[in-house]
Amino acid sequence: MSFFDKIFGGKPEEKESKSFWNLIESEKDLEDAIKKSYSGKIAIFKHSTSCFISKTVLRNFEKEIDDADNHNVTLYFLDLLAHRNISNKIAENFGIRHESPQLIVIKNGNEINNASHQDITLSTLYYE
Repeated sequence: MSFFDKIFGGKPEEKESKSFWNLIESEKDLEDAIKKSYSGKIAIFKHSTSCFISKTVLRNFEKEIDDADNHNVTLYFLDLLAHRNISNKIAENFGIRHESPQLIVIKNGNEINNASHQDITLSTLYYE
């Protein structure tokens, strides 16, 4: 790994995916996630794989999740560059301005909290 990879988080292909993420890669995946919100809170992390800030926020959030005893929220991950149309659908469906990175918490089919950039923390999940 080069010096710059160490500083900036490595190459995208080197990043291992955390096991707690459920991927959203289609509109059907989004519909299934929203349906799941009727049986418990879900959160969708919208991430730009080419943005240093987004990578840093994601890494910090994942560390918080790893260190948490129990977060009781089903976590979903959306790669914005690969699935911009799904991100647009989320913004339209929930009336939320698109941001990146962004964490949207959904319960009973409704957005109950969202945060972007450095405001994304584990505490975002606990808002009622």
